[in-house]
Amino acid sequence: MASTSGCSDTEVPPPDPAEARPGGDATTSIIPFPALDKVTPNLPDDERPQFYAGRALAHQPWIKAPTITDARDGLGPIYNARGCLACHIRGGKSRMPDDSETPLFGPLVRMSRVLADPQLMAAAANSHAGVIPDPVYGDQLQTQSIALLHQLRQASPVAIAEQQQVAPEAYAYVKWHEQAFVYPDGRQITLRKPELDLRYVAYGEFDAATRFSLRNAPPIHGMGLLELIPQADLEALADPDDADGDGISGRQNRVWDARSQRWQAGRFGHKANRSNMDMIVASAFANDIGISNPLFPFQPCTEQQPLCQKQRNGNNSQGLELPDNLLRLVTNFTRNLGVPTRRNVDNADVRKGRPFFYTSGCAACHQPGYTTAASSAQPHLGNQRIWPYTDLLLHDMGPELADGRPDFAASGSEWRTAPLWGTGLMGQVNGSKQYLHDGRASSIEEAILWHGGEALAARQRFTHLSAAERRYLIQFVESL
Repeated sequence: MASTSGCSDTEVPPPDPAEARPGGDATTSIIPFPALDKVTPNLPDDERPQFYAGRALAHQPWIKAPTITDARDGLGPIYNARGCLACHIRGGKSRMPDDSETPLFGPLVRMSRVLADPQLMAAAANSHAGVIPDPVYGDQLQTQSIALLHQLRQASPVAIAEQQQVAPEAYAYVKWHEQAFVYPDGRQITLRKPELDLRYVAYGEFDAATRFSLRNAPPIHGMGLLELIPQADLEALADPDDADGDGISGRQNRVWDARSQRWQAGRFGHKANRSNMDMIVASAFANDIGISNPLFPFQPCTEQQPLCQKQRNGNNSQGLELPDNLLRLVTNFTRNLGVPTRRNVDNADVRKGRPFFYTSGCAACHQPGYTTAASSAQPHLGNQRIWPYTDLLLHDMGPELADGRPDFAASGSEWRTAPLWGTGLMGQVNGSKQYLHDGRASSIEEAILWHGGEALAARQRFTHLSAAERRYLIQFVESL
């Protein structure tokens, strides 16, 4: 069961020695260096060869078909990256450019149409895609292509399209806008907000109803443990109608699971639009790399992109570029990425910060602990006491963080509570300390100050702490 009784709970539970090992027996060391792509220490020895084979598939780049090998070809024809770990760098986040002239690579842009007709939007939420894609560009912007002119960076997407080669859909950049935030005690901090800047749009105009959402690739450690949090625990935390009147709802997304061919509760992705690891890994292969697989058998070319559809593929005899056995290899690699151990647990300032985390209301959504369910497929991940600090539920985060585009049952202002385990290591893992879905926050403090909607009361309690108390709270979060 979850360790706290509900989202309104601001009581401070006594420290549990088990908090020092957030992943239970799947907790990894940060010596000799912190990383989020380390194998769980308790993975049985006879399964380790498969883990490293899956890691190789996730790490090595895919290539254009046809080629001398039929095991790694079929890239694109349009795509965002050549491999999984190109975006999830060392298992961590991707890096959002700090300037306006570096194109996105790793972060990506999701798209869908938002229509005035509520019946059409309801039909979209109940469709297997969960959204209404742009008719020309689909539901994800593809900023790379297999065209030689693009690979050599010798022409823009528009020029490539004019030469009748398959072009990237556009190049994406970010413009940053700064704004000041002033604490009640007078201290001022500068926040920044991204504005998407699309250039060299190659396939004509976007639909007038298309909305865009900038996304930073999230870290991928501990996902096998999150998958085993009992569904009943998450349902117990949900309060979709705010029946307890604490201003915090929290609800589960309802998404299509292509593996089981059933509707399931969503628990992965920025908007909880994937139900399990099979779906999130398979969708990333199809949408990010352009690799067809059993769960997503189509590449990201739309009907309005005939040149894209005519390109050679890397299909096997079953008509897929990634057969199910290799898809499962990468999925199980991802399931078995461990969680780094807590740091500075006994530090005096960290210990001072723990009560402020609870009394400020952070734990209402960043639920601390669970015990994972037993698993016949991954028995070493089952029955573990874990501390991810998330409820995996959707919460309305207010207009400042809204992207304005629904995804299945998630509204345009709802986001899944991000797990906090390992969050203090992000900078050490790969240099990316960019928090929130679009990487706008460069520190835990900035991330807290962007919280609105259901989290507004918690943010206000944080801002009314003294400067020292705020620092203690942040140091506690950075220790998780």
